[in-house]
Amino acid sequence: MKTDRMKKIWSDIKSKYSIFLVLAALVIVSWIANENFLSVGNLSNVSRQIAVVTILAFGQTILIISGMLDLSSGSVLALAGVLSVSVYTMTESLLLAFIVAILASVACNMLNGLMVTKFKAPPFIATLAMMTMARGAALLYTNGQNIYQIGDYVKFGQGSTFGVPTPIVFMIIILFITWYILKHTTLGRSVYAIGGNEEAANASGINVNKVKMKAFIVNGIFVGIAGVIFMSRVNGGMPNGAVGYEFKSLTAAIIGGTSFTGGIGTAVGTLAGSFIVGFLDNIMVLTRVNSYLQQIVRGAIIALAVIYDIWSKQKRTKKKLGNIQEKSK
Repeated sequence: MKTDRMKKIWSDIKSKYSIFLVLAALVIVSWIANENFLSVGNLSNVSRQIAVVTILAFGQTILIISGMLDLSSGSVLALAGVLSVSVYTMTESLLLAFIVAILASVACNMLNGLMVTKFKAPPFIATLAMMTMARGAALLYTNGQNIYQIGDYVKFGQGSTFGVPTPIVFMIIILFITWYILKHTTLGRSVYAIGGNEEAANASGINVNKVKMKAFIVNGIFVGIAGVIFMSRVNGGMPNGAVGYEFKSLTAAIIGGTSFTGGIGTAVGTLAGSFIVGFLDNIMVLTRVNSYLQQIVRGAIIALAVIYDIWSKQKRTKKKLGNIQEKSK
């Protein structure tokens, strides 16, 4: 009896906190591999580096939970970022530049939402199309040239607030916003319901299309903020910037426990997943792992995360079926 209880406790710990156990194990192994890993400077540097990807990953988390995804976030980030930088160079208004980035990104995401909800395009196809269009728009607007001499705009990504690097401050704020949306709002509950079973959610009275559009709008706000931070960090408006960031953010969300099939995921889990990816990249650099091998490792991690997600969902389904059969006896 006592053994069964211990097994149940351990099973609950694994299901709820496995991602944090993995993160803790990675930190310990990395520290053993390189004593500089846990230095304040290195940890601060990693946190700043992952801030943009993590902000994108929070948006991806909301979308994936609802059964969607965004392949255009890197390109939309670039478009919103260069428009923001351009507006700042013309007006020298940080507030206006910030607002322009968010508006541009939300507009792109609303178009994604329209393609998905009104024209019934699969999110993969709709956002893939936007990925190409947004990147092309960014290059067309700048004529393929970078925008330099951005002055105080760098404060968004290189400054600090009360001694804390500004990108980290933004990351923490958006973490709490995402957590609050998913835990304490009707939108959050609807997102989980749609991702779990869209037909059942629709039958229960949830306006599925409206919820999906709202999810894209929230994602757009996050992508716009990420665009401002990214351009500030690289010290210029770069239309070719953030290539592949959509896949990095998807990786962080999935490793953090967001189910690719929808209905499951948390903001804190995504943060942990982002740190796992960031720490892994960092320790491979510190230990001078071959850059080509690093790509293989990253790809393997994505594959393992998806395989684990599928396996765990099958396990949960079997458990539910077992419980139903026991009750029917």
